[in-house]
Amino acid sequence: MRYKSQKVAYWFFALSMLLLTLQLVYGFIMGFAHMGYDGLHSIIPFNTARAVHTNLLVVWLLSGFMGAAYYIIPEEAEYELVNVKLAYVQLISLAVVGVIAIVGYHFNYWEGRKFLEIPRPLDYLVVINVLTFLGLILATLFKGKKRTTTSLVLTMGLVFAALLYLPGMIWFDSQTTDSFFRWWVVHLWVEGVWELIMGGILAFLLIKITGVDREVIEKWLYVIVGLTFISGILGTGHHYYYIGAPKYWLIIGGIFSALEPLAFLGMALFAIAMYRKGEKKHPNKLALSWTLGTAIISFVGAGLLGLAHTLPSVNMYTHGTLVTAMHGHLAFWGAYGMIVFAIITYTLPNLTGRKRYETTNGILAFWLSNIGMIGMTSAFAAAGVAQVYMERIMGLDFGDVQKEIEVHFLVLVICATLFSVGISFFIYEFIKHGLPNDEAIEKVNN
Repeated sequence: MRYKSQKVAYWFFALSMLLLTLQLVYGFIMGFAHMGYDGLHSIIPFNTARAVHTNLLVVWLLSGFMGAAYYIIPEEAEYELVNVKLAYVQLISLAVVGVIAIVGYHFNYWEGRKFLEIPRPLDYLVVINVLTFLGLILATLFKGKKRTTTSLVLTMGLVFAALLYLPGMIWFDSQTTDSFFRWWVVHLWVEGVWELIMGGILAFLLIKITGVDREVIEKWLYVIVGLTFISGILGTGHHYYYIGAPKYWLIIGGIFSALEPLAFLGMALFAIAMYRKGEKKHPNKLALSWTLGTAIISFVGAGLLGLAHTLPSVNMYTHGTLVTAMHGHLAFWGAYGMIVFAIITYTLPNLTGRKRYETTNGILAFWLSNIGMIGMTSAFAAAGVAQVYMERIMGLDFGDVQKEIEVHFLVLVICATLFSVGISFFIYEFIKHGLPNDEAIEKVNN
């Protein structure tokens, strides 16, 4: 840690770990419901559990991205965060809005739009919160001594993410029009601007861990940014066919969706090439494992599995089934969950001064969580293919099909338990590092 204000990042990471824990709880509620054990239905109906589960995912990832920015931007700009107290206010307000939204879902205070269930009044609080965050980041960059490509790509991703949230706040009487702009948020976030955030964090970690020259690493960022915009923006069209938009979107979406894996392939090749090129033997091997794992798993989950079912001829059968859940789980984990874990693993020794670089618990956290997630993805795949065949091809009733695929969720819950054990080890390590302190500035040489 080089700047005292970087300590703010720790508390955003702590909020991420808390929200992730809650997300896992609601995931198990849904898993058992799929197995036929829906004993909590009168208290937490399935639709409520699903809304809470998916929205907690979004919030804990955003909290992780914010923490990463609060750590990276001061170091890249070589300048203290302009207002630390305001950053803590922003953290508290983010947590408060999240709590209000989650509690509200249990009392049907929501909107029925997947991933955007948060009520409109709370949207305005989110906007204020994000504007505060962006104001602090931009002001720090403006006053800083340097503006690196890494910091600019990261900031650009965060700014675009904020701008693309706004279309989801507009009220439309037409469900088709509303769905059209909802995808501007949902798709262009996860398959567009969030990739810029991921790329910025990935570049920062590779610069620090591998020791490869900054210019070499940052040149790759331009390639990734280009591929992301070319494929991600028009690739949104593969959603439009199902909401009543013109049929030409099926062709456009299909073609550019097929190109989307190239951005993730670029990231994977980029990370591996920089690792091989690097001469620096950084002691934090776990951070390197999470960093390289991000690049590889995101290519498989977001790239290959996305391509496998977004081609129009396939997607006409798989759209809205558990095949989508297969792709979604590994994609979110590989591309965004793991990059948050990577930046946390790298920064914790720097923030606390405790060099817990390669502990048994940390190694178990990495392997158990990844093996568990791959197992969950496989279970979703088996259940999804069976669902598509029985429901979309044989024409069986939705409820009857769900009965037939209950056995696959037994496997999924077992794998989810393995994943959760891995996450528990990670959180244990997080706690064992202790709190951030000013002495770490002297103890740790970045």
